[in-house]
Amino acid sequence: MNHVHEEQLLYVYAVTRAFAAPLPDGVSGLDGEPPGLIEHRGLCAAVSRVPAEDFNAIPLRAHLEDLDWLGRTARTHQAVIAALVTVTCPVPLRLATVCRDESGVRRLLDAGRARFVSAVERLDGRVEWGVKVYVQPQPPQPARELKAATGRDYLRQRLGQRQSRDETWRRAGTLSRALYAELCERAEAGRLHPPQNARLSGEPGENVLNAAYLVSHERSEEFVSAVRDFIPHIEGVRVELTGPWAPYSFAGGPDDGPGQQGGHEQDDGPGRAGLEDR
Repeated sequence: MNHVHEEQLLYVYAVTRAFAAPLPDGVSGLDGEPPGLIEHRGLCAAVSRVPAEDFNAIPLRAHLEDLDWLGRTARTHQAVIAALVTVTCPVPLRLATVCRDESGVRRLLDAGRARFVSAVERLDGRVEWGVKVYVQPQPPQPARELKAATGRDYLRQRLGQRQSRDETWRRAGTLSRALYAELCERAEAGRLHPPQNARLSGEPGENVLNAAYLVSHERSEEFVSAVRDFIPHIEGVRVELTGPWAPYSFAGGPDDGPGQQGGHEQDDGPGRAGLEDR
């Protein structure tokens, strides 16, 4: 038995229909090599070999708490799916979906077949756009600007700063609710995600709105224009548009919640994660 394979697992990025077009040059998976493709009954899984010492249950659980490791893995995962988008319609799987071997990948495809086929049909010709609202960090005021004749004056100035900050948050919240409602009318579907962790995203400010929208290729230009036209200028508030992406947030089905990071459960369709060990 091959000793190398005993110590390796197969990391699954996404499921697609079988396709013949080559992936773009230069795309690399977690092993530094172009992702492999495993075809089975008309479906195709994009995979890389990964070390079991990193992706077995116990070490994986520890890695998912390491933001640096998580960030590197997520960027590679996203890069592979972005490459797939150029040649087919991928159904992204959750971060850290792994199988024991090729037989495990085929069992994964069989177990989730109905959902995978449905997702490919539903997502074909569509992309995901992200819209985020941030409250910008306020620069600390120099002590000389807070000089006051009395302690009461100093406290009054501090209270004014706090009230200004609270007003910025109120306006950001009002904008977020209105923006989400408006854009849902212009998209086929919308999803609200939890606010992003600033350490993981590297973005300045505090995330207030983290929304995703499913939009057809044909209506994407119209959608982008709507976002730009709707955004008012509010001091201390920033709106960010990202995309187009593969439709990560909608891979699980119209009624499923957003995808989560890897766990250790058997994978039974798009939007699930873990180690396939049947």
